[in-house]
Amino acid sequence: QVQLVESGGGLVQPGGSLRLSCTASGSSGSFYAMGWHRQAPGNERDLVARIWNSGLTNYADSVKGRFTISMNNAKNAVYLQMNSLKPEDTAVYYCYAYSAAFGRDYWGQGTQVTVSS
Repeated sequence: QVQLVESGGGLVQPGGSLRLSCTASGSSGSFYAMGWHRQAPGNERDLVARIWNSGLTNYADSVKGRFTISMNNAKNAVYLQMNSLKPEDTAVYYCYAYSAAFGRDYWGQGTQVTVSS
């Protein structure tokens, strides 16, 4: 059973930084892609950033230039460095991983990020 565990969320002031981490366990192989989505109260869950095992990345327009996603294939881990945080970045951040072998996504439980003074 694949499980994704996120860490690194918390409360930060506007302009601050946080680094989210997500590690997958229970997988016998690497993932085709991993990434982060976020969901604010009353909103849908939206893509923040995604990285493929080739190293290719894509970002939501709202975070380009501020967030950086990276991946460690050997550890089945994905990271999100978030800089210049804004109050509108406040949300629950969910890690996901796509397995090409099984043709499905796996999701973490989410970690809260709150940007407030």
